[in-house]
Amino acid sequence: MTTMDAITYRPARDELAYTFGGRMPVAHVRSGDVLRVHTEDCFGGLVRGPADLPSQVCRMPYLNPVCGPFFVEDAEPGDTLAVHLASIVPARDWGISSTFPHFGALTSTSHTATLQPPLQERVWVYDIDQQAGTVRFHATGSDHTVDLPLDPMIGTIGVAPGGFEARSTIVPDSHGGNLDTPELRAGTTLYLGVNVHGAMLALGDGHARQGEGEACGVGVEIATTTTLIIEVIKGVPTVWPRLETDTSIMSVGCARPLEDAYRIAHRDLVGWVGDLTGLEQLDAYQLVSQAGRAPIGNVCDPNYTVLAAVDKLLLPQPQAAYDGVHARLRQHVGGPR
Repeated sequence: MTTMDAITYRPARDELAYTFGGRMPVAHVRSGDVLRVHTEDCFGGLVRGPADLPSQVCRMPYLNPVCGPFFVEDAEPGDTLAVHLASIVPARDWGISSTFPHFGALTSTSHTATLQPPLQERVWVYDIDQQAGTVRFHATGSDHTVDLPLDPMIGTIGVAPGGFEARSTIVPDSHGGNLDTPELRAGTTLYLGVNVHGAMLALGDGHARQGEGEACGVGVEIATTTTLIIEVIKGVPTVWPRLETDTSIMSVGCARPLEDAYRIAHRDLVGWVGDLTGLEQLDAYQLVSQAGRAPIGNVCDPNYTVLAAVDKLLLPQPQAAYDGVHARLRQHVGGPR
């Protein structure tokens, strides 16, 4: 199957989901299928300008919608679902960001309660020029503008959690969810452990770009047309989400406090490096300590997200991760872009 043969899904507004788990599937797909999904932004498309304050036009818990879930045939608990992001295309020529009262890294929140007044709620509209590859920031308190690189990503993607749980799409955890890492861009393969029959994959919350950590808690939020290809890896468990690009492997940790998310990610990466290379544990630990990177996904959500990453070229003759799924799926959709 080529991307021209993709299964296309465009949800109606009342078909958007706000949890991972607890939902019936919207479609059935098979290992090897290409899926083209039209995703809505985290505001459900309701915030379109400075006058549309999210607290007035949006209603909790109807924020951060995802499309799906998609039932993946033959996916069973104990398997791994590989999801290759072939392309992420903004669906509009604008994106939205905002500040919220009692939300973000630099204000009091429900978890960090203080007597300081809440931040002002404000909306920023960004111009998106796909041909130029830019996202234009407009200051609201002055006439300053600057063009930032367009770097589309999927903020929220995951499978149903185990134990009959339904988790809000705002929460990142071992099932995936609101990971909010810029590393989830086109060309990346995401590995997710399957917890329930059919995996129940869902995704949404596109960003035109986002800084590391997503400090204010809101990226440049966009609707997207996202094309992905899936493969079920039978009998291979994955405890925490993992990412692979042409040059790097990355493990994801989600927790509070932030250092626990860091520990989860780095423990997983050290083990993964050892499995791929045969390095003894402390040697793998030492190599990751000196050569690794730790990009932060978000520091605002109910769990924080930290990645542990290392370049493949620095590893001693590594085996191909998951038996070469990333390279195979890249080739399947036409190779690197």
